Amino acid sequence: MARVNVKNYPIDLNADLGEGGLHDEALLQIVTSANIACGGHTGDQQTMTAAVKAAVENKVKIGAHPSYPDTIHFGRAPMEISNQALRESISKQIRALKSVCERQGAEMFHVKPHGAFYNKVAKDEAMGLILIEVIKQIDPNLKLMILAASPLVKQAELAGLTVIQEAFADRAYLNDGSLAPRDREGAVIHDKQAALTQVKQFIAQQPVTSLDGQALTIKADTICLHGDNEHALEFAKLIKDSL
Repeated sequence: MARVNVKNYPIDLNADLGEGGLHDEALLQIVTSANIACGGHTGDQQTMTAAVKAAVENKVKIGAHPSYPDTIHFGRAPMEISNQALRESISKQIRALKSVCERQGAEMFHVKPHGAFYNKVAKDEAMGLILIEVIKQIDPNLKLMILAASPLVKQAELAGLTVIQEAFADRAYLNDGSLAPRDREGAVIHDKQAALTQVKQFIAQQPVTSLDGQALTIKADTICLHGDNEHALEFAKLIKDSL
């Protein structure tokens, strides 16, 4: 029997799951969307099946979380890859999760890229076109979740996709609205009150402050809580209680 969850948030909360994190089950009782790793940076049939089943039980929208095919660096390092190889890998990953969903009678709602691929495709037009074409070939009704205000937002909308603009509770920004690289000090927010403050600013459409001190107003449809952040569950509970 599906669990009964009342999640009347003023904004969608999403988490990247199926990545070996310790808190997936608990996070699924809090978030409203789940981005499930589908083999690029991590994930296999077993983890995808478990994640989809748990998402269905918790009435959470399911999305594919494709990555560069790079398990060594967990998909977080830049990668030299041909357009054809990237197209084939991304298509294979999304179709793998779609197949798992179909076997369980679940609906796949969206696609959210992962890691270095997420950051690159958000502003690389040629790579954006590859992702858009793959999504439309698999299912043109799939929504694309991507960095708010990035060039890919307009590119995907002009191509006919529905875009979910994403902001991050636990990541700091650069002046251009892109995410600060993880190797830069302060790029990952570890203080729960700071994360909560940033979430409230997103919801109220108030400016957040970049790492270099610039005010940024970010229009977001969804807020990400990283499932592999050591404070992910603590952040999620705090945000849930606040919202």
